[in-house]
Amino acid sequence: MNPFFQKIIVDAVLRQKKLETPTKKDYTPYEFAKAYHEFKISAVNYVRDIIFISLGILSAAFGLKGFLIPNNFIDGGATGIALLIRQLTGAKLAVMLILVNIPFLLLGLGVIGRNFAIKAALAITGLALVAAFINFRTVTDDKLLVAVFGGFFLGAGIGLTIRGGAVIDGTEVLALYLSKRLGTTVGDIITIINIMIFGVAAYFISIDIALYAIVTYLAASKTVDFVIEGIEEYTGVTIISSHNEEIKEMIINKLGRGVTIYRGRGGFGKQGHSDDKNIIYTVVTRLEISKLNNEIHKIDRNAFVVMTTIKDIKGGMIKKRRLKH
Repeated sequence: MNPFFQKIIVDAVLRQKKLETPTKKDYTPYEFAKAYHEFKISAVNYVRDIIFISLGILSAAFGLKGFLIPNNFIDGGATGIALLIRQLTGAKLAVMLILVNIPFLLLGLGVIGRNFAIKAALAITGLALVAAFINFRTVTDDKLLVAVFGGFFLGAGIGLTIRGGAVIDGTEVLALYLSKRLGTTVGDIITIINIMIFGVAAYFISIDIALYAIVTYLAASKTVDFVIEGIEEYTGVTIISSHNEEIKEMIINKLGRGVTIYRGRGGFGKQGHSDDKNIIYTVVTRLEISKLNNEIHKIDRNAFVVMTTIKDIKGGMIKKRRLKH
């Protein structure tokens, strides 16, 4: 291996071992292979994050300058605060995007960590620079289209940036911090913040702008969920049935999905009667739920089926296996 590349791997991945054993000069081939694997994964993730954040910045800037700003619309969150201050005072949006988010970034430094705060600061600065120096053509002046598609592109930008490990809207950090202190959910805090923003907009600008801002916010929030969670929404399905072998074969052969079998013990009745049984767990998309239910009903109409929504999933046999016909 090239000595320069060896030094990069040692400095980037084996630094901790180097500190623990400062007199050690050489590493085994296994240690280098493992370090190279970790280094490659980190490099790929780093490049992927840069791509996601860059696309997010461009999408959000297009939503702002192509739709919202030319029509004097606002949104929720920190971006909405910046747009609101811009309309009320005439301040430059790029400056306000940075100033409004500074408190959230400082809060994120303590709540989430330094790396997150640095990436978020770079992302917000990037958005401010793009908004200041890149001109986008105004797409439409139809108010409903502006509200919907302005929110869509802004939400896509926020979602892509979050997938890159950063944020361009710091209100999520504040909501995370307050939810831990007040015992409420993050969604509740964000809702309260946005109600305050829309209320100020209704009082100082107009009720129409505030109502359209709500439409923009709803479009943006739904797009954020779509970008982060993906097209396929997975559902975890737990099945308890005395015909578990038949159901297992059906899931594998008809749906092309993998299953996990684990042992359980049921209990019911006044006497606490219980018996051992196999419990089936599988993951399907929402488009497959109807078919799964129908096939289970054919085998055992009394099967106990529990379904839970899965926000994120990775690893394992997730992709559908090609069926043989």
